[in-house]
Amino acid sequence: MSLSSNIRGWSQSHLFNLQILSLSPSMELNSFAAAAAAVVVVVVVIWLGWSVLNWVWLTPKKLERCLRKQGLSGSSYRLLFGDLKDNAKMTKEAMSSPISFSQDIVPRVVPSIHDSVATYGKNSFTWIGPKPRVTITDPELVKEILSKNFNFKKHMLPAFDTSCSEMISKWENMVSAQGFCELDVWPFLQTLTSDVISRTAFGSSYEEGRRIFQLQAELAEHTIQIKSSVYIPGWRFVPTKRNRRMKEIDNEAKASLRAIINRRLQAMKAGESSNEDLLGILLESNLREDQGNGINGKSVGSMSIDEVIEECKLFYLAGQETTSVLLVWTMVLLGRYPHWQQRAREEVLQVFGNNKPYFDGLNHLKIVSIYFFTRNYDFE
Repeated sequence: MSLSSNIRGWSQSHLFNLQILSLSPSMELNSFAAAAAAVVVVVVVIWLGWSVLNWVWLTPKKLERCLRKQGLSGSSYRLLFGDLKDNAKMTKEAMSSPISFSQDIVPRVVPSIHDSVATYGKNSFTWIGPKPRVTITDPELVKEILSKNFNFKKHMLPAFDTSCSEMISKWENMVSAQGFCELDVWPFLQTLTSDVISRTAFGSSYEEGRRIFQLQAELAEHTIQIKSSVYIPGWRFVPTKRNRRMKEIDNEAKASLRAIINRRLQAMKAGESSNEDLLGILLESNLREDQGNGINGKSVGSMSIDEVIEECKLFYLAGQETTSVLLVWTMVLLGRYPHWQQRAREEVLQVFGNNKPYFDGLNHLKIVSIYFFTRNYDFE
C-alpha cells in the first residue's frame, strides 16, 4: 500500500496534527536559537581560552624573547607563578636570622634582586607572575633612564627648603635650656617628606593631604602583605575583608584627589595661572594637548582625570616612605660613625658658613653626597 493511500485513511484530526508538526514555525525558531546559542558558547569558550593562554604563556614568552634579544639575562618564565615562589622562600630565609650592623643590607631587604644580580648580572630580569621585572644597577644606565630626553626643572627644591626650615624650627624650640633634648625623629621625617610631596604635587600644605597619606600608608601595608603571599589569578576580585578595605581606600583617596583637581581646574578656567607643581604641570599639559593636537574635535595624547589621579597617587605612594626611610638611615649612620659626621659638618660649614644653604652650594658637598649614596660597610 502506498503512502498516499495510508494518508487518505487517516482521520481529519491526524491530518491536522501532521500539519502542525511539519509546519510549526516555533520549532524551527527554537532549533535555530539553540544552534546560535551553541555557536556563541563555543566562540566565547575559545576566546576565553585564547585570552588565558595568551596571558599566562604566549605574552610572557614573547616578552622573554624580546628581553634576551636586547642583551638582558634572566630566569626563564615558569607558568603562571614565575619566580614568586622562589622570592617568597628567599625572603623568609633572609628574615629568619639577624644580621650585624655592618653587614650588607641588600640581601636582607631585597634578596630576590640581590640573587638576580649575582646570578644574571647588573642588568637582568625576573618574573612577578606573568610579568617581567627588569633590574638595572649600572649607574650610567640608571642615569640615562632617569634623565635622558627630559628637561624638567627641579621645582621641588623650594618645597624642600620650606619644609626643612619648618622642621628645624620645631626642633630648635624643643631644645631645653641645657642646649640638648632627646626626640624621636621618625615622625618628624615622615611629616617632612609628606609635606614636601604634598607641596610639590599640589602646592598645598601637609594638613590638606594628611588623610591621603594615611590612606596610602595603609594601602602600602596591604599591598606588601599581598605581594608576600602566593599569587592567585583573580583573587583581588573576591570580596574578602582585605579586598573590601583596599577598595574603600581606593575610593576615598580618589574622591579626595578629585576634589583637589576640580578646585584647580576651576581656578585655571577662571584665568588664574597654574602653579609650578605636579598637578599644575599635568593639567597645563592636558590643556595644551586639547587645544593644539586635536583631531576631529578629539584630543590626542592628553590624560584623563582618572589618569591624573593615578599619577598623583603614585607620587604619594612612591615618594613618601622611601625618602623618610633614607633620611632616618642616614642619621643612623651619622651616629654610628662620628668621625664621618664630623667631616660632613666641617664640609657644610666650609661651603655655607653660618648662611642658609643654597642650591648651587649643594653641588660642592662631596662628603655629604657620599653618605647618601654609599653603603654603610664602606665606612668601616
